[in-house]
Amino acid sequence: MSTSTGMGTSTDTRRPHADVRSGVRRASAFLARRSLRTHRRAWAAVFAATTAAAALIGAFALVVGSLLLAQPPVARHAGADAVVAADQKVTYTAKPWGSEPQTATTYLSERVRLDRSAVAKAAAADGVAKAVADDSVPVAVGGGAGGASAVGRSWASAALTPYRLTDGHAPRTSTEVVIDSALAAAAGSKPGSHVTLQVDEAPHPYTVSGVADTGHRGAAPAVFFTEQRLTALAGHPGTVDAIGVIAEKGVSADELRVSLDTALPDRTRGDREVRVLTGSERGQAEYVDALGTRGDLLPLLASIAATVLMVALLVIATTLSQAVHQRSGELALLRAVGATPRQLRSAVGREVSRVACAAAVLGGIGAVPLGLLMRSLLTTDPLPLPVPVWLPFAAGATAAVLVAAAARPVSMLAARSITRLRPAAALGAARAPEPGEPGRLRTAAGAVLAVAGVGSAGAATAQGGQAAAVAASGAATSLIIAVALLGPWIARVAMRVLGTPVRRVGGVSGFLAAKSAAAHHRRLGAAITPIVLVVAFVCVQLAAASTLERASDRQAAAALRADLVATGPAAGLPADAAQAVRKAPGVRAATGVLRSSVVLAHREMGDPKLDRFPVLGVTADQLTGTLDPRVTAGDLADLTGRGTVAVGKDRAADLAIGTGDTVKLRLGDGTEVRLRVVALYERALGIGEFMLPREALAGHVPAPRDQQILIRTADGGSASAAARALSPYTGVQVRAATADDVRIAPPSSDQDDALVIIGVGVIGGFALLAVISTLSLITVGRRPEFRLLRMVGAGRRQVRRMLVLETGLVAVAGLAVGTLVAAVPLVAFAVSTAGSVPYLPPVQYGVLALAVTVAAGAGAMWPGSSGGRFVLKREA
Repeated sequence: MSTSTGMGTSTDTRRPHADVRSGVRRASAFLARRSLRTHRRAWAAVFAATTAAAALIGAFALVVGSLLLAQPPVARHAGADAVVAADQKVTYTAKPWGSEPQTATTYLSERVRLDRSAVAKAAAADGVAKAVADDSVPVAVGGGAGGASAVGRSWASAALTPYRLTDGHAPRTSTEVVIDSALAAAAGSKPGSHVTLQVDEAPHPYTVSGVADTGHRGAAPAVFFTEQRLTALAGHPGTVDAIGVIAEKGVSADELRVSLDTALPDRTRGDREVRVLTGSERGQAEYVDALGTRGDLLPLLASIAATVLMVALLVIATTLSQAVHQRSGELALLRAVGATPRQLRSAVGREVSRVACAAAVLGGIGAVPLGLLMRSLLTTDPLPLPVPVWLPFAAGATAAVLVAAAARPVSMLAARSITRLRPAAALGAARAPEPGEPGRLRTAAGAVLAVAGVGSAGAATAQGGQAAAVAASGAATSLIIAVALLGPWIARVAMRVLGTPVRRVGGVSGFLAAKSAAAHHRRLGAAITPIVLVVAFVCVQLAAASTLERASDRQAAAALRADLVATGPAAGLPADAAQAVRKAPGVRAATGVLRSSVVLAHREMGDPKLDRFPVLGVTADQLTGTLDPRVTAGDLADLTGRGTVAVGKDRAADLAIGTGDTVKLRLGDGTEVRLRVVALYERALGIGEFMLPREALAGHVPAPRDQQILIRTADGGSASAAARALSPYTGVQVRAATADDVRIAPPSSDQDDALVIIGVGVIGGFALLAVISTLSLITVGRRPEFRLLRMVGAGRRQVRRMLVLETGLVAVAGLAVGTLVAAVPLVAFAVSTAGSVPYLPPVQYGVLALAVTVAAGAGAMWPGSSGGRFVLKREA
């Protein structure tokens, strides 16, 4: 085609192509508009599922983003311009197989201290007005069982909060203290009066020299000693917990940081750095394990968020594929009358884009309240979760973009089998019944994933600990996706098993239900997939936790030999309290339990890993009467000194060590030690993977105070004698011992409950919504089938009963397949970690089965009765 201009004549070869593209766009837009109006009920199901997916993805983005921005509150060091503290992270670098070296990082649970010489170096820095050593000790205030807990500090460190005297004077001798106004009001103390305090010894009276107050909210109750007395009570004269720095007037935080960096040239201790904290970072020096808690929580939430994304994409793909597939006859007819493949794909893409974009925007808006609700369930004390103004918008936008971007290619791929046909073949496809088998590529992919899932489950049985959990999780994911791909084949097998009983008990309706399901394997597979998804996911999540909890309960109960336990205030019990109990008449054995943690550096499938394990510190010569870990090798009597350890049998097998070998661990404060293995034991799930002598842990915790004292008596009447022996100590209670007193981890916590609600409740609820949406979509698409049944004489009740039987068939098949999919990884996980079969409380499974059945009934019956009145009509 040629055009003429004043400049000459040229040939424009682009215009015909532009006209073609314009025509394609106009035709596709016309088809998309008409189709949206015609199929609005089908698109309503897609809209609901897509909106829920966007809301969930955005909610998790909000929670994870809020957690990433969280910082511990600044309370104790609110009056300091900077805080110098040791880095609480520990690293391990190793070279995986055939790749570059990688570094693993984890946080330490106990405070890492600084050399005391750093105080003078910090004080000499330019722009520093004062540098104060900030040590602390736990203090029990008052006598009897109702004593209060407080923090003991030096009076010099009071300026870091700051505290100011409101009455009296600063402490001058080792027997004088200043108490804060809250403690003074509670104890009725004033300058000149006496107060009973207990640190790491029996309670002693002190003279109250003054009362101090602080205007900062959130500061813990405090008792102030002289610096010399506090250093003696802390028990580590060569080190300090942290250094509080007050800057000279006019010195900015950045200038102070640079000055301290210069004044502290030797800024490393081992493989950890000494940090200068300013602004909101200062809270990290007070709450040393807050970022560790965040570090533990982030992978769990990230794992749940990844599962949410996987489930959302799977649900969107299933729903869209079913929506497009139900229109295969219409698409084939359009192809037969001359519509090009490009026009059809573009039309379908435009339809889906409009529905998905509207749903994504609505879901992004709904993500904000849902994310705030999920955030409120997390108990991250003392780590407040901030929500900056921009975060909800960013989370909602992220969800909207992900969902909208995923929807269009999925729909176009679903329409590909029809749009690529030649017009003549498409005319035959428009009249052909629904195909019952998936394509070869889909079948092959499903088979590969099924084999991979079973293989991963088999690998989990040969491993232990975290490796087994990862392998079992991978097996569950692979099997769930395999079921989605092999849905029609699974539906065919299910019909062979369930079709005969349905025909026998259902009469005419049963015959219709069985024949309909047998003729539409693809449709039945699409209906079963979301049920399998919700059943498998919920079973895996609930049963894994229940199995471990049950096994640890049993092992802890079997290990317990003590009949009494003594507990103290939050600060714990002094070391000599256990010795006092041993002298009581009728007491056979008493051992204090000091709790801490250790870090194990190892390789997992070649990658460097740092695992943190809670541990018990015990007294070996008193252990046989109070605790029985069931030793399989060695002797617990050798668990003495600072260089020995007892190890769980399975953990020792993973590390390829035995009695007499050495194992390298990092204690709670990062100190690296090599410990000789003196015993192996079986009950590691109950009492922990490692058990150390009390003296090995005492120097590496903030205060060497026992959390419990396990007591074995000759008879029950010795309880009063044990209580009398402990009466001088503040806040002590003696009661009957339970398995929870020796269990290495509590049976459940608010954080665990929150994760269960978020992981199981939110994702399970979304999967149930997917069940309703998918079955509703399928029922709406069956209107021609229902009309035909009514035309040939089927009664209203027969059609309704047919729907009920089909719904029951789908629910039973989905429950059975979902349970089987969950059982494969669960058996592998339970055998490798707990040495037992999986356990799920029957009540929980019953609630799950009821929820699935109700959801399936709502999805299938509502559009077929009240929503689709065509079933109730007698005429065509």
